[in-house]
Amino acid sequence: MDELVKLVVERTGLPEDVAKTAVEVVLDYVKGQLPDALAGQIDGLLGQGQDSGTLDAGDVLGAVGGLFGQK
Repeated sequence: MDELVKLVVERTGLPEDVAKTAVEVVLDYVKGQLPDALAGQIDGLLGQGQDSGTLDAGDVLGAVGGLFGQK
C-alpha cells in the first residue's frame, strides 16, 4: 500500500497522511462493492501478509482495473 500512497502523493501533491487516508477510503469502498472472495484478494494484491516488495502501485491499479473489466 505504501507504493500506492506514494503514487497519490506524487500525482496530487497531497501530504502523505492525507494520501494514505484517501487510499484507505477508496480501497475500503472498492472492497465493499465486491463479493467477499474478491474483496479479500485486494488485500493480497497490496502485499498484506506477504512481502510488500512484490507489487508496485501500477500492478495494484492494473489489477483493480481488471476486476472492473478495464485493461
